[in-house]
Amino acid sequence: MSLRAAHLRPLAQLLRPAAAVPASSSSSSPRISFALRRTFGFDAGASAPGGYLDDSVNPVVRNTLVPIVVEQTARGERSYDIFSRLLRERVIFLGGPVGDAMSSLVTAQLLFLEAEDATRPIRLYINSPGGSVTSGLAIYDTMQYISAPVHTFCLGQAASMGSLLLAGGEPGKRFSLKNSSVMIHQPSGGASGQASDIALHAKEILRIRSVLTDIYADHCTREGEERGVARERFEKALERDYFMTAAEALDFGIVDKIVERRAKDEDAELGDGSSSRNQESDA
Repeated sequence: MSLRAAHLRPLAQLLRPAAAVPASSSSSSPRISFALRRTFGFDAGASAPGGYLDDSVNPVVRNTLVPIVVEQTARGERSYDIFSRLLRERVIFLGGPVGDAMSSLVTAQLLFLEAEDATRPIRLYINSPGGSVTSGLAIYDTMQYISAPVHTFCLGQAASMGSLLLAGGEPGKRFSLKNSSVMIHQPSGGASGQASDIALHAKEILRIRSVLTDIYADHCTREGEERGVARERFEKALERDYFMTAAEALDFGIVDKIVERRAKDEDAELGDGSSSRNQESDA
């Protein structure tokens, strides 16, 4: 079976956001101009007109091209975009901000791969600056919900909500490439309107912060460390933007191993359960 590049098509066709629904101007609507921004470092307006996912204003999105590959088989030729072809190998890419569109794509792929085989691992490659809390939690909850183990890989960066998804991978199967970086911080948001409404939204964002801290503590408690101690460690770290190298993320418990090269026997590298914290790949 041979693969060859056939042609390219705009990534914007895959990531084009849905049109925003205008806010009602009815006098009976709540006097709140912008409710809690569902964000973990980036605001939820990213996919709205003029946001950084709007392909009409963002040349990176507008001009990015997705390769199409063609398989030569006994039955003739079949063409796939490169991401669909990799999906056949149980590989999912989470690249760019985490928003509703990205969340729908990733969760759909996770559910599809579990339906195909609930025992074989899924590999989730993350290169993301973060994004919407609710969109990210939809992906995280799906990762925990399905039976198939999800191996997570950080390449480039896993910041904000991206770091939480990295940490939420199968225990012992959370990897980082050597020069990747990780950043964690508390959620951000804002509200305006009546004082009582602002108080409600402030209470909600504090609840979200507590939920995120619990998730980090659940997945990143180090060997010999009590969960309560791990939670206190993350409460302190989340106060400000906390940047880590791959080695520091390994020590912090967010990843289990640093990898530099794919092993000749990939099953030995990813499937034998030999990964352990505080041990870099010597491949």
